[in-house]
Amino acid sequence: MESEELKDFLNQKADLYNRSEFIETDPIRIPHRFSQKEDIEISGFLTATLSWGNRKMIIRNAERLMELMGNSPYDFIMESKSGHIDDFVHRTFNLEDLHFFLRSLRNIYATHGGLESIFKTYATKDSLQPAIHHFKRLFFEIEHPQRTTKHVSDPIKGSAAKRINMFLRWMVRKDQMGVDLGIWKSLSPSLLSCPLDVHTGRVARKLDLMKRKSNDARALQELDQSLRALDAEDPVRYDFALFGLGVFEGF
Repeated sequence: MESEELKDFLNQKADLYNRSEFIETDPIRIPHRFSQKEDIEISGFLTATLSWGNRKMIIRNAERLMELMGNSPYDFIMESKSGHIDDFVHRTFNLEDLHFFLRSLRNIYATHGGLESIFKTYATKDSLQPAIHHFKRLFFEIEHPQRTTKHVSDPIKGSAAKRINMFLRWMVRKDQMGVDLGIWKSLSPSLLSCPLDVHTGRVARKLDLMKRKSNDARALQELDQSLRALDAEDPVRYDFALFGLGVFEGF
């Protein structure tokens, strides 16, 4: 496709899937349950962390986790109740991982001013990928099980950091259709990167939005460049198009 034809095509697909109906069948429905900023952030981060595998299972386990936290995740964390949960597992994310995540989140809110503060502090003028690296560094600054480090990706080590980029899309993107929550006003959607996975990667290659075969940090840089050329202010709106084409249309 020519560039304008491609842009029109992706705009149409983005508009098709970036609708409120999308919420019900997507993990983003979990943070949409909450109204307090910290509850939205924490539920979103934990849900994004669990977001690999079957979508129905992701939603089911994330809902169960919210119930285990009394549907008040911020209060639960700040009252040091992590040890009160004695049974939880999602694929390779087990109870030991969960207990540490809750302790670390408490440290982040008590010591670093919360999740938004960290990403705001370490964002560069054109990307949030370096901020993800620093977030991981601070997330594991307290004593932690070595096995748990695999559950937070690091772009500096070559990861596309799909789940954290999805979380950041939820928090930062100012969505006129009400899907993404857009509660972090201190960061611009222009800094966001597409949550790159097997579906978005396959479609992006077919549309010549990137060439690299591995879904890694270098591939994400290629995709960033292509999507920002299409819409510099809101590049990840095309995540809806790529995901929808891949998952729902088998493009």
